[in-house]
Order: sequence, then C-alpha cells, then structure tokens
Amino acid sequence: MLKIEDLRVSYGGIQALRGISLEVPDGKIVTLIGANGAGKSTTLRTITGLVKASSGSIQWNGEELLGKSIDKIIGSGIAMSPEGRRVFADMSVLENLRIGAYLRNDKDGIEQDVRWVYSLFPRLEERSWQLAGTLSGGEQQMLAVGRALMSRPKLMMLDEPSLGLAPLVVRDIFSIIREINKQGVTVLLIEQNANMALKIADLAYVLETGSITMSGTGAELLANEKVREAYLGRNG
Repeated sequence: MLKIEDLRVSYGGIQALRGISLEVPDGKIVTLIGANGAGKSTTLRTITGLVKASSGSIQWNGEELLGKSIDKIIGSGIAMSPEGRRVFADMSVLENLRIGAYLRNDKDGIEQDVRWVYSLFPRLEERSWQLAGTLSGGEQQMLAVGRALMSRPKLMMLDEPSLGLAPLVVRDIFSIIREINKQGVTVLLIEQNANMALKIADLAYVLETGSITMSGTGAELLANEKVREAYLGRNG
C-alpha cells in the first residue's frame, strides 16, 4: 500500500501541495482528479523523487520514500508513465521498451515481459522496429505505458494518459488500464477526463489548489452533484 500523510511541496514561495493525505490500497485503481494546476502531477513527481517535499511522509509498504533516490524508488516496484508520453523519438519501439527494464538483468524475464506488453498492445508488436517518433499519439501513449510496465511495477502511476487522444483511442487506453489492474498491478491515475477515470476507479480523490477537498469511491464521486458540476458538466 502507498500511504501519503500531510505532504507539502513548495516551488519558490508557492505552495503546490498543502498537506495532502491519501491511500492507494494494493490491487486497486485510485484516481486523483482536478483542474490544471491543482497539484496532481506534482503529487506523482514527488512520489517518484523528481520533486522534493517540504514535509510530510510517503510510505510504500511501510517504508519511507522521501529522501530516497529515484532508482531506489523505481527498484522498489513503482513506475510512472509521464504526462506528454516522452518516448525516445529516435529509438525503435522495442528499444524504448527495453529501456524500461534498465534496472533489470534477467534477460529471459525481460523478453517474456516484452511479449506480455505486445499481448496488451498488439500494435506495438506490429511496429516493433519503427522509430517511436513516427508513431501516432495513441501509439506513443501505448508505448509509454508499455515502457513503464517493463520495470515489472507493483504500482503503476499514469499521468494524463488520455491527453490529446481521440475518443476511440481513449477508450482503448482505459480498457488496457483495467486489464493491467486485473493482472495484479495497483494503479494510481491522474486524469482530466474525470468521467472515464471515475468509472474505472475503486477510490477517488478531488484535488483543488493543492488540497484534497473530497474523497470516496469512484461511483460516489461520479454521482456527487458538486463533482458533476465542476468536472463533468451538469448532465455528467
């Protein structure tokens, strides 16, 4: 389980996170929704060690993550698919996937996981030797998720996986998120598409200007009038 308590992060004199607390239970899909600038991406970047916290605690299976190096955090079973995909454009699909396993040295296991990723994303197998920069936006998102899976994470964090994608592709991506979770990976999802995110989430939190203002099951927040008006429109 991931447990965040009273986490505070400041950039210069601006408080990006104002003492947030949340839990991501093992085997669940948890989503964090909110407007641009609410602090969603900062939360993920702090968990992975890319951003330093001012105070608070981030515990992963009882072990404190704050102060640990990024490679130690990844090695503990946490992976992130970043906002904007950030694939290595001048490298092939397969090379991108293998980079996701850079902390591993089990060659047979790596090849087995390449086949697993291809089973989740058949289009990546079709384009295995194609340069990542020539893929469509949806294919690059699939590659970013696949690359993160190559570290064999216990917790997969996804930052805006649907951003800029066509509705049909978004549905595909969310189906894959469900499938990844069914195969035993815990998911922490940051998403502006609140409707899709809440439909697949076991637990959900609303983040507004660095503070968590609401929490509940995905279904509870989907039905909440304030959430519907703020993030889903009056008709949801």
